[in-house]
Amino acid sequence: MSESSEVAPPRRESLTADAIIVPPGPRSPGEDKVMSLVDHLSELRRRLAISIMAVIIGSAIGFVLADRIILILLDPLPGDEVQFLTITGGFAIFLRISLIVGILLALPVILYQLWAFVAPGLTPQERRAALPWIPMSIVFFLLGSAVAYLTLPYAISFLLGFQIADALVSRPSAEHYFGFVTTIFIVFGAVMQFPTALVLLSKLGILSVARLRAGRRYALVGIVIFSVVITPGGDPVSPIFMSTVMYLLFEGTILLLRRSERAPDG
Repeated sequence: MSESSEVAPPRRESLTADAIIVPPGPRSPGEDKVMSLVDHLSELRRRLAISIMAVIIGSAIGFVLADRIILILLDPLPGDEVQFLTITGGFAIFLRISLIVGILLALPVILYQLWAFVAPGLTPQERRAALPWIPMSIVFFLLGSAVAYLTLPYAISFLLGFQIADALVSRPSAEHYFGFVTTIFIVFGAVMQFPTALVLLSKLGILSVARLRAGRRYALVGIVIFSVVITPGGDPVSPIFMSTVMYLLFEGTILLLRRSERAPDG
């Protein structure tokens, strides 16, 4: 028998889908943390639950302080008292004031939960750019509330100036008055968020610092017109005050955007 023997070719086996193994390739740093749709919904539900609980706790505090807050809000209105026209009117007013105070007190928690939910999907550069504007949103809302409180006496004085003695007398109900007042606070607080919107548009590439600087005159005219329209009183003092604050915020936003553009990425 010869020592040289033919080597038999390797047996070929039929490959099935289960037998195919793809070698693992390089994984991105965040690939292990990718969440499924169910995980996202569970995370969203948890964040919403924490936010709602914060609002409930803040509303409970607001309910305790509601009578003092009501007296403060009644101060710009001439007269010692207002009346509610329904049996549930007083409770509804307390509830409305408590809810607004609760949202305001819970705002840091709400914004943090929103940030914690959105941040994992952002790049490090986007996180660094957006993070400072979370506490700034609270500051802007408080600034809007302060502007609303300073504007309120002028608005009420103007609106009550259309009375005619012994013929046309204003006797506002408590429901209407506090609906009017709380709407002013909410609207002014929301309006003062426009610097955040400018920053967002800048980060998306829709607006640039050069474009904002070139449009200063148009921005000033737009701010004045917007302030005249949104201030409910119609008096000349309120739009001037609000226009001044909004334009200062506009210039401050341009300054911050210029500094962020000059800062090196790191």
